[in-house]
Parts: sequence; C-alpha cells; structure tokens
Amino acid sequence: MAKAKAVFECEACGNRQSKWIGKCPQCGTWESFVELSGEQLKTLKTLGELTASKSSVKAITEIEVEEVSRRSTGDAELDLVLGGGLVDGSLVLIGGSPGIGKSTLLLKIASNLAKNGEEVLYVSGEESASQIKIRANRLDANEPNLFLLTEINLDLILAEIAKRDYKTIIIDSIQTLFSDRIASAPGSVSQVREITFELMRLAKSKNIAIFIIGHITKEGSIAGPRILEHMVDVVLYFEGDGARELRILRGFKNRFGSTSEVGIFEMNERGLVSAKDVASKFFTRGSAVSGSAVTVTMEGTRALVVEIQALVCESGYPKRSSTGFDRNRLDMLLALLERKLELPLGRCDVFVNVSGGVKITEPACDLAVVAAIVSSFRNRPISKESVFVGEITLNGEIRDVFNLDARLKEAEFQKFKNAIAPSKPLQKTGVKVFSAKEIAQILEWM
Repeated sequence: MAKAKAVFECEACGNRQSKWIGKCPQCGTWESFVELSGEQLKTLKTLGELTASKSSVKAITEIEVEEVSRRSTGDAELDLVLGGGLVDGSLVLIGGSPGIGKSTLLLKIASNLAKNGEEVLYVSGEESASQIKIRANRLDANEPNLFLLTEINLDLILAEIAKRDYKTIIIDSIQTLFSDRIASAPGSVSQVREITFELMRLAKSKNIAIFIIGHITKEGSIAGPRILEHMVDVVLYFEGDGARELRILRGFKNRFGSTSEVGIFEMNERGLVSAKDVASKFFTRGSAVSGSAVTVTMEGTRALVVEIQALVCESGYPKRSSTGFDRNRLDMLLALLERKLELPLGRCDVFVNVSGGVKITEPACDLAVVAAIVSSFRNRPISKESVFVGEITLNGEIRDVFNLDARLKEAEFQKFKNAIAPSKPLQKTGVKVFSAKEIAQILEWM
C-alpha cells in the first residue's frame, strides 16, 4: 500500500506545501509549518464537503429578497454600527487591542438582551466565572437570563448550547477555543477554521446571533487566518488609546448594512457606555493658540467637529510625524506649501495630531491641516470661532466637499461663527462662510 504524501500547513496564513520549509512564501513567517495528520486532513475534507452546498441555477428575476429582521442591543451606538440592530443568525467578529473594552461592552450588551427576556450565553475561555461576576457587579449586569460558561472545548460548549433556547451567544475569545477533531494548538489556522465553521453553521441553522471576540496582532489585524474575517457576517474594530476615555467602534465588513458608520463610546465607572455628548469630545474651547485649527469631518451620516494640532520647529534633521492623519498626505501638503507659499519647511520638524484619538481618512480636512501648520510656523493663533473645510489638490486649488450643509449645520450647533470653505452652502446657516478657491487665500485670510 502506497504511503500517503505528507502535507504541511502554515499556522499563520493556512498556506499548504508538500514538504516542510523554514519560511512561508505566502506570508513570510518563519518556522510556522506543521504537518497535518491523516485525521486532520479527513476532517478538513469533510468541512469542505459540508460548505459546498448543492444549489440549482435560477434567473435573478425569479429570486425573492428575504426580509432581514433586526432587534436592538440596548446600545444606540452599537445598533448604529450594526446597521440598525442585531440580525438573527448573524456572526459578528469584534477585534481590538487588549484593555480597549471588548469584553466590557459585550457583557453589558448581554445584560441588555437578557433584560428583555432573552436567554443569553456568555462563553469565556480566558477568565473565571468569579472574575466575570466582579465585572458584572460593576456594570450592573446581573440578570437571571444571562448564563456564564467558562470552557474552551468546542464540543462541550455545543452540548451546553443544545440544552437551552439561546437567542444570543458571546464567545470570548475565538483564539482560546479548541476542537478534539483537530490535533493542533488553540488559535492555529486549523482550529480557528473549524471552530468558526461550526459557529457559523450553528448561527444559521438555529437562527442564533453570535458575537466573537478576536485578538489582534501587533500590526493591528485580527490574529489567526484571514479566512476568519471572510466567514463571518460582520467585522468590527475598536480604535482608540486604552489610556483615554473615548473609544471608536468602526465597521470594516457588514453583509446587512453600511460600513461607513462609527460608534463612539466612553469608558467610565459604569464601563463602556455610549458617549451622550460626542460632539464636544474632539475639540477644546478657550483662547486662541498657534498651531490649532478646527474642521468638520463626516463619519458615515454623522458630522464631527475635530481639532487639528500642528507643531513646526527648526531642526538639523527634519522629521515628519502624524497621529490620526495619513502620513503620505501630510508629505504631499508640506511639499505643496513649500512650492506654492514658499515656506521653508524642508528644514523643520513637523508634527500633526488629531485630538480625541480620531483617525481622519477623508481629504475634506486638508484645509484645516494646512491652516494649523501655517499657524504654527508663523506663530499666529487662529480664532477658535472658525472652522476650515476643503480638499486641497496638487496644484494648490481648494476643491468642494460633499455634505457641506451638514458640516456647517454641525458647526453652527457647536456655536462656531465663521467657516472657510471652497463654496457657499445650499441652505442658509448662521455660520458666515468665507469662500476660498486656492491655498494662497488662506494665508491672506490669516
């Protein structure tokens, strides 16, 4: 009888080879290949057969759209990011750095759902029941319909789920669970793949909503294989600094809604709660200082007033650094200032920071970044009653931005009096708009 060929799999990315090699050619990880046993290959083949469902061909005009039913999680910010509420049968992955508040938020959500009469199961593979109870006391999350299970064996977890009619299940975390059918360590590619598949089959067959907490790597991505993010329905990431009170929950994948919305939370003595007054969390009032400019950015349908801070100082070895703003775009704006305004920034250190831990991704904030840099370089304060909105092109022109009316409406609500923008708004507001079409006009205005 011919001997079966050996199969080796990379534990970092799932790449398979017919022989052991030191470095994975796909992800570049060293010493990551392990040999798959015959039982493991048989299990993976079975999983592949189960996922390959048989279906018949239909014309797209004959297919009926299924209505998606949603229910509230009891948290307005999380409902917003999920697209309007929690969908039954969905698999939601939440990632974030340690201590950011993943477990705290989901324990509170579990309490909210249990308070509505639903039976909720919280499975923890990292903490004891006593530790979770202490957090529940702090969060006032003690409900008779909320059940705790401290277990890492998948088969025992599935057996417990079969005993009750759970509507929501929380897994904390996916990297700590293991299945007896796979002879590898918890968190490996094979383990995560099978466990996620079993949870997905459970969610779809019994119409149970399942939250999965995932660890992240030092690069900021979910630990484990990329197939984990492909298999789930929703992927959410926590952003922010653990030392600050504000946390931002951003959607990166959502099969049931938009990924443009963000949720803003605040960490206090009652845990991670929805920030009630988010509008004033990202800028400060007070006397005008040099190197500070205010802009209005759009996060989905929400307009946020944020403060851009810049520091420019002469240096023998110039450095550029940005927090919350794209570094490549900062280099482009600095080169533009040197070319169009003849500012000698090539011999200066330039540091840019977006206050409140917000990460700006839209170019509509370019004008505020330029104003803050010029203000710091000239040591000339900018009025705290003005906001800057506009995208700057490579030839120095200021381009129109979308949702200008919504931005100015938010600026008016926050009691700003002036706005520097490329055009006038369609609707009349209480904010006086100064129109600027090119970057040189900003210097004249200042």
